[in-house]
Amino acid sequence: MVSRSYSNLLDLASGDSPSFGGERKRFPRVATVPGLLSEVDDETCNSVGSEAPSSVSQERMIIVGNQLPLRAHRNEDNGEWCFSWDEDSLLLQLKDGLGEDLEVIYVGCLKEQVALNEQDDVAQTLLETFKCVPAFIPPELFTKFYHGFCKQHLWPLFHYMLPLSPDLGGRFDRSLWQAYVSVNKIFADKVMEVISPDDDYVWVHDYHLMVLPTFLRKRFNRVKLGFFLHSPFPSSEIYRTLPVRDEILRALLNSDLIGFHTFDYARHFLSCCGRMLGLSYQSKRGYIGLEYYGRTVSIKILPVGIHIGQLQSVLNLPETAAKVAELRDQFRGQTVMLGVDDMDIFKGISLKLLAMEQLLMQHPENRGEVVLVQIANPARGRGRDVQEVQSETYATVKRINNRFGRPGYDLVVLIDTPLQLYERIAYYVIAECCLVTAVRDGMNLIPYEYIICRQGNEKLDETLGLDPSAPKKSMLVVSEFIGCSPSLSGAIRVNPWNIDAVAEAMDSALIVSEAEKQLRHEKHYRYVSTHDVAYWARSFLQDLERACGDHLRRRCWGIGFGLGFRVIALDPNFRKLSVEHIVSAYRRTKNRAILLDYDGTLMPTGSLNTTPNIEAVGILNNLCQDPRNVVFLVSRKDRKILTEWFSCCKKLGLAAENGYFIRPNHDSDWETCVSLPDFDWKQIAEPVMKLYTETTDGSTIETKESALVWNYLYADPDFGFCQAKELLDHLESVLANEPVSVKSGQHVVEVKPQGVNKGLVAEHLLTTMRQKGKLPDFVLCIGDDRSDEDMFEVIMRAKTSPRLSPVAEVFACTVGQKPSKAKYYVEDRSEILRMLQALANASEQAAKTAPTPASCGGLIINRE
Repeated sequence: MVSRSYSNLLDLASGDSPSFGGERKRFPRVATVPGLLSEVDDETCNSVGSEAPSSVSQERMIIVGNQLPLRAHRNEDNGEWCFSWDEDSLLLQLKDGLGEDLEVIYVGCLKEQVALNEQDDVAQTLLETFKCVPAFIPPELFTKFYHGFCKQHLWPLFHYMLPLSPDLGGRFDRSLWQAYVSVNKIFADKVMEVISPDDDYVWVHDYHLMVLPTFLRKRFNRVKLGFFLHSPFPSSEIYRTLPVRDEILRALLNSDLIGFHTFDYARHFLSCCGRMLGLSYQSKRGYIGLEYYGRTVSIKILPVGIHIGQLQSVLNLPETAAKVAELRDQFRGQTVMLGVDDMDIFKGISLKLLAMEQLLMQHPENRGEVVLVQIANPARGRGRDVQEVQSETYATVKRINNRFGRPGYDLVVLIDTPLQLYERIAYYVIAECCLVTAVRDGMNLIPYEYIICRQGNEKLDETLGLDPSAPKKSMLVVSEFIGCSPSLSGAIRVNPWNIDAVAEAMDSALIVSEAEKQLRHEKHYRYVSTHDVAYWARSFLQDLERACGDHLRRRCWGIGFGLGFRVIALDPNFRKLSVEHIVSAYRRTKNRAILLDYDGTLMPTGSLNTTPNIEAVGILNNLCQDPRNVVFLVSRKDRKILTEWFSCCKKLGLAAENGYFIRPNHDSDWETCVSLPDFDWKQIAEPVMKLYTETTDGSTIETKESALVWNYLYADPDFGFCQAKELLDHLESVLANEPVSVKSGQHVVEVKPQGVNKGLVAEHLLTTMRQKGKLPDFVLCIGDDRSDEDMFEVIMRAKTSPRLSPVAEVFACTVGQKPSKAKYYVEDRSEILRMLQALANASEQAAKTAPTPASCGGLIINRE
């Protein structure tokens, strides 16, 4: 249910908004104060709109990441800080795809700790020289944020490790979560220092900053904001174990565009949104969109690429050629298989080594002929799990070499010291096969780098004694569980947990024909060279521009507290129906018609007890007492239940089973709106529904006089939705020649006579009132689901017909903010009851001061 505690951000546009441009700016120390910030501490800050004129008209991209793309060190002579670009940083490399005209500003942390008294000067220098805005995080807070929540909770969980014991991820620590929120808030403050919200795009990177979108959206409701996750996103069964799961999902949904490397990661995210937040998504013209409080959050699926120019420049270095020559001599007469991995528990180094051991046991002819070079990069995290991986790796390498090696020859060469980029590239060049056997990895660009390096150049071909005109060749063995696997269709894909299968894949890579190696390499090179990091960044920016295209024409409100904050975005012609407005129109009219929905309108959606409460019945009775009102209730329920529930409302009109049965008041007989010769079609439809009910736990069949309804509200959301689609197709097929229609609704599939819908009731009411010479001059219709759109359509169409008074005031109103034929909305059931009570009070006041009219107008209340 939408919270009614909100602030209209448009009304606050003239509030305390930051000023940008002008004289040289000294940064405040707001980000340098140690301490924790809870997720609700930010409520004292004013939320402001982005309506104020911007001081910067040029579009810019503000790229926000955990670390700035900079290298920093102190000058030994004078002790001053020296900074330079980090050419290996993805955040720097993606700038190539953004175009020269787009100014780029970076926000992030420095890898080195800067003293408090130096921070202002360093920040000013970085802004002027590199257009970088550093976020200075106190060491204790950074430890809790990065090594605590990020690496202890998010990183293992996103890689499918459940915290089943303190040794596996550790128990959830609320103080670490608070540190995570605090650091995200500091990053938001830094973005605020430089942003021009009407012109700038903001691109946030990775799981370190997943709640940052909420802080930015809260400050500027129309901020153009994209987020890209560089790690896996786990399935809902894994993700739902996170105690702050809803907070993170809602924060991500404050972005305009959310990017993932693979469809699997996006699918898992969408499933979590559906299961935990009740959101559904649609795919239109190739784009996936989530409707979230009137905003469409776009989903982007595109794996990141590599910076080919950087690799090629290093390939051209004389140091690279010299290292290649050295390695050529070192491994002369041997086939080199290469692994390049971080030393952490998810990279599968030990599994790769076990597969190598298996290969040597099953194929002894490879002993002395094959060498596995394993480059082990330093782990990014720390803890006992990293130490265990290191110990197991060293022990396995030692065992293999002792068992199968000989003096001067090791079958496994482990390199655990840092390598220069040209040194690593030299290993790529001489390796016949690259092995990537991670058990779970977000993307992993090692195979891409290997492909480009194997393409080589003339100088390296000369060093290796190769014909420059000859086709290049390479082989890849990659895990199924890494993000780059789907794009490498020529690789040998393996399950890294299956040691035998990996060993066989390694053997296959060794014995495959030269022609086959060339074909696979050509296919991979064509993909990698055309889908580089610039292509990735350019594509993301294009989608972000499209996702933000309608910002200026939408009206926005901010609602909710803390990390539950979100923005409602509405079409300018779609506005909230205020009690004051409708009561004013109600008082000056004499022939009235009002339409309301019941489930989701007068009663909460999904409530187990659907019986109307005393408050709702009392309000309806009071409205019925006004002779200028006719009250009609439209419902999916059958007429027996409605008669029982509303027996005390003598003047209340009822429409049962979506308008098939109509009764103007308690003393009248039930009538049918549509004549139907028989219901033989039920004998066809009911067995089909029973079949799906038996196979879908939580589903039920509602049998009515005129209809059959299959309800899957309490079934598994994903399975229920799939079964509903299948049932819909099945029923349409078997009932093709019957006079019925099959419709899907909110958690239901319904079969009913053709032509029966809630719009019939509105048609019947307006026609009857016209025949009595009482043209309605006031019409209110409120509903909450798809079936109510038929009533909205009839009411809105009647505005230009003779069935309404020429001065009639028409209020078609839906519950919640969503696409609708209605022109108004109310937020929830409590607002509806308050509105109806205000109308009933107005009738009572009018009755005390004026004679009771001899006739009545019309009020329809829709119960569904």
